[in-house]
Amino acid sequence: MTLPSEGMTRTRLIGLAAGPLAAALLLLIPSGLHQIPGMEHRPAAAAAVAAWMALWWFTEALPIAWTSLLPVVLFPLLGVYGAESVPGEVARSAAPFVDPYIFLFMGGMALGAGLEQWGLHRRIALLIMRAIGTGPQRLLLGMVVATAAVSMWISNTATAVMMVPIGMALMTQLELTEGRRLQHFGAALMLSVAYGSNVGGIGTKIGTPTNSVFAGVVARRFSSEVGFLEYMAAAMPFVILFVPLIWWVLWRLGRKDQLGPGQGGDVIRQELARLGSLSAGERTVGLVFLAAAVLWIAGDPLRGWLAPHVAAAFGGFKLAGKHYEAGVALLASGTLLVLGRLSLAALRRVPWNTLLLLGGGFALASGIEASGLSSWLSLRLAGLEGLSPFMQHATVATTTILLSAIASNTATVNVMLNVLPASRPLLAVSTFASSCDFALPAGTPPNAIVFGSGYVRLPVMMRAGVTLDLLAAVLLALYGMTWVQFTLP
Repeated sequence: MTLPSEGMTRTRLIGLAAGPLAAALLLLIPSGLHQIPGMEHRPAAAAAVAAWMALWWFTEALPIAWTSLLPVVLFPLLGVYGAESVPGEVARSAAPFVDPYIFLFMGGMALGAGLEQWGLHRRIALLIMRAIGTGPQRLLLGMVVATAAVSMWISNTATAVMMVPIGMALMTQLELTEGRRLQHFGAALMLSVAYGSNVGGIGTKIGTPTNSVFAGVVARRFSSEVGFLEYMAAAMPFVILFVPLIWWVLWRLGRKDQLGPGQGGDVIRQELARLGSLSAGERTVGLVFLAAAVLWIAGDPLRGWLAPHVAAAFGGFKLAGKHYEAGVALLASGTLLVLGRLSLAALRRVPWNTLLLLGGGFALASGIEASGLSSWLSLRLAGLEGLSPFMQHATVATTTILLSAIASNTATVNVMLNVLPASRPLLAVSTFASSCDFALPAGTPPNAIVFGSGYVRLPVMMRAGVTLDLLAAVLLALYGMTWVQFTLP
C-alpha cells in the first residue's frame, strides 16, 4: 500500500483523513439513521462506509480500486447485512465482486484488447473518416464520428491514445499546405478526440464502466435486467444527437483559421496504406467481434431457447440476461485466446483494476439496499419526485456533470445511482451525464490526453467544454423525460 508521501497532494491527504472521520461521525452520533424500526445501527453503518468510500473516491486519497475493497472489510465488521454469522456477512459482502456484469465487462475489455492488438480499430476509424470526407468541416466531423464509433467498443482512454497521433499527422499535413500554424483548428481537432471518446462510450453496455454499474444497480434495485439491445436502444440515440452538437461547437472554434480545402485526404490514404491489406488476424478478430455483437443484440430470443437446456443441465439454474451476456463475452475472448489472436501481452495492457472498482460499486449498492439505508434516502429525496419531469432530469444531469468534473466517472455513478430515487430513467440520465464532462482536463482521461498535443489550452477547453456541459444537461433533461422514459420505463 502506498502511504502518504511528499508526492501526495494536500487534497488527497485531507481526503485520507476525512473518509474515516466522516464514517466515525455518522456511526457514532445519534441521528435518524439509528432510529429506523427493525434496522438498529445498520443504516448508519452503511452510510458510514458509503461516506468513507465517496470521500476517498472523490479525492483519490488511495488508488480507486483499493478503496473499492472497503465493503469486504467494513461491512462484516459493522454487521451491515444483519447476518447471523461473520462468515455469512463476508460471503454477502464479497458476492458482488463476482457479479456476472463484471465478467461481461471483463470479456468486453479482452475483446477490445484483441481489436487493439491487430490494429483493426485504427483501420475502422480511418475508413469512417475517409467516407465522411476530407474538407475541413468534414474532417472535423469525421474525427468526432470515428472516435465515438471506436469508443463504443474499446476503452475511452485507449481510443484517445490511438486517435491523437492520427490527428497530429493530419495537422502536420494541413499546416504544411497552409504554411502557418493552425492553432484554432488544431485545438478543435484534438478536442474532438477527447469529446468523441467520452460520448461514444455511452452507446453500448461495454463502452465504459459506468454502463455496467448502471446495469448492475438496476438489476439489484428493480429485480429486472436491462438487456444489451435494450440499453443500446436507450443510449445510442443520445450519442447520435450529441455528436453533431460537439461538431458544431468545435467548428465555431476551428473555422477561425479560415482553412482552404487542405490535404487531409492524403494523410488518411497514407495511414491506410501503411496498414496494408486486411491481415488474417484482423479478419479473425473482426469476425469473432461481429459474432459477439450479433449474439448480444439477439440475446432475448436466444436466451429463451437456451434457458430450458441450461436449467436441465445445471439443476434448475435460471439463465438470466446478465449470465447470457457475460457468457458471450467470455466465449468470444476465449476463442481469440485459443486461436492465438489475443496475446497475453495485449491482456496485460487491459486496466484490470477497473473490475475491482465495479465490484466495489456493486458491493456498496448491495449494502445500502440490505441495510435499509436506501429506503431512508428515498424518503429524503421525495422532493425530487415532486418536481416536473424536466426539472427532475435536469437536476440529476447537472449534478452528475458537476460531480464528474472533480471525480472519476465511475466513482460519481457509484455514488449517484445509490442515492437517487428508484427511477430507471433518472438512473440512466445520471449514467449518461457522467460521461459528459468536457470542461476540465481532470474530468476524464481523454480530456487530459489531448493536452499533450500542444494545441489545447485550458481557457479554450473551458469555453468549449462549458458550452457542451450546458447543452448536455439540457439535452439529457429533454431526452430523459421522453425517449428514456419510453425505452426504460
